[in-house]
Amino acid sequence: MKVMLTGANGQLGQELVDQFKATSFSIFAFTKTELDITDELKVQKVVGEIQPDVIINTAAFTKVDLAESEEYLAYNINGYAQRNLAVAAEKVGAKICYVSTDYVFDGTGEVPYKEYDECKPLGVYGKSKYIGEKLTQSLSSKYFIVRTSWVYGEYGSNFVKTMLKLAETRNELGVVHDQIGSPTYTVDLAEFIIKLIKTDKFGIYHCTNSGSCSWYEFAKAIFEETGKNIKLNALTTDQYPTPAKRPQYSALDNMALNINGFSSMRHWREGLSSFLNNLKK
Repeated sequence: MKVMLTGANGQLGQELVDQFKATSFSIFAFTKTELDITDELKVQKVVGEIQPDVIINTAAFTKVDLAESEEYLAYNINGYAQRNLAVAAEKVGAKICYVSTDYVFDGTGEVPYKEYDECKPLGVYGKSKYIGEKLTQSLSSKYFIVRTSWVYGEYGSNFVKTMLKLAETRNELGVVHDQIGSPTYTVDLAEFIIKLIKTDKFGIYHCTNSGSCSWYEFAKAIFEETGKNIKLNALTTDQYPTPAKRPQYSALDNMALNINGFSSMRHWREGLSSFLNNLKK
């Protein structure tokens, strides 16, 4: 089974490459410099040559605040580049997996969002990812859309690494406490995606570690797990203004994952503990 992976130098992309090495899949992994997925003709050429069974797109414009001023670029990478991959996949009969985000929701809910709750993205980042979802649904007959949130792992920069780095030079930090979500360890997310693409259980999935917390609670757990004595101050979103609006409540319910017989995701605190232990090693 041949798998084509885009975004191979990202947090999730690198983790997927690592995990695919332990499988019987033939993996064709591309970084942004190796394949510009906004180039429609190049995408068609590469997909035509490889003839993959599955395409996994983890490439994305993820700079949420910058997206507000770089609107065209965000829509091109997150939306129309995914269209290019979906069209190319359909031509060769390949399945396609598009990794999306909790930012497709407006955050006004009070219980975790299920896969078919109404999407009302607040900013350009969420809107551009939602367009990627809609184009996938309209152009592909064999698609998986996997929404996730608050991703961290061994590769790249993320909230956990940022907190640990700040703790090296500071003994007091302020962290937002009124934004709620579901932290997700890339190891667990990648494991699910690999299991999913083996099936024909197409559709939209939410995949996060179970449970939810605020950024403040997440930071507190990081320092508890690592034994760092940091004074944390709870900030409100208003005290920490950003160009892009964030959903205040974006915890996701992994309903489709459970209904379709996949193993439940471990609690976010357990995933965090595992990551930090691996980081020590």
